Amino acid sequence: MRDEILKELVQPDNLVYSKTELMTDKTLSYCPGCGHGTAHRITMEVIEELGLWEDTIGIAPVGCSVLAYEFMNIDMQQAAHGRAPAVATAIKRCWPDKIVFTYQGDGDLAAIGTAETLHAINRGENIVIIFVNNGIYGMTGGQMAPTTLLGMKSSTSPYGRDEATMGNPLKITELISQLPGAYFVTRQAVHTPATVRKTKKAIRMAFQNQMDKKGGVSFVEIVSNCNSGWKMTPVQSNQWLIENMLPFYPLGDIKINGEFINK
Repeated sequence: MRDEILKELVQPDNLVYSKTELMTDKTLSYCPGCGHGTAHRITMEVIEELGLWEDTIGIAPVGCSVLAYEFMNIDMQQAAHGRAPAVATAIKRCWPDKIVFTYQGDGDLAAIGTAETLHAINRGENIVIIFVNNGIYGMTGGQMAPTTLLGMKSSTSPYGRDEATMGNPLKITELISQLPGAYFVTRQAVHTPATVRKTKKAIRMAFQNQMDKKGGVSFVEIVSNCNSGWKMTPVQSNQWLIENMLPFYPLGDIKINGEFINK
């Protein structure tokens, strides 16, 4: 009886979920509870489901995602800090039939890489940019980032970000949406099953745009937590994200097919 039950359990009809082959078996280096792992997984699922395994090149710059090439079982290229959009531009222009994407954090994309981000999008390069925003420099010690909220504490703003001395948080996604080369711009999250599904749908649309050679950059922001940098448990950090990050960084599509969405 036991063998019959076990045999039934492993039948394909009972299979609810299986790991995509585009994620390696290497243990993720991210802190337990971090959203990067989920963002990696759904990105690789989309590439697998669209049949792009052999045609995709990913670019991982410096930051928490610097080791993405160890987890993503596709062709990968590392870029200097902030330079991923420039490297993606070069690769896409050399191999225009390849599907090219960058995977970047906020300290990378919205700080040292601001110029590369703005100019690549303004040129309308036909690439995908996946931008993980956790409001802090996660890898290098939890320093304040351009996206750090007012009042939010970090290792370089221990009393909270002060507007008078440190300026306001940078809404880089709204900023780049104004550029003519921004074809698809959306902000999503991965802290609940429902938001994960919406984010995966957005990533699929971004890659489909590139496959269809739609003009311009497809830009997907993913608001995530950094429980270690925020000095919280994973559960606490997700709740803090809901109560603090999402009111300032509201989820939803900003631009589709080059046109702004009326909210």
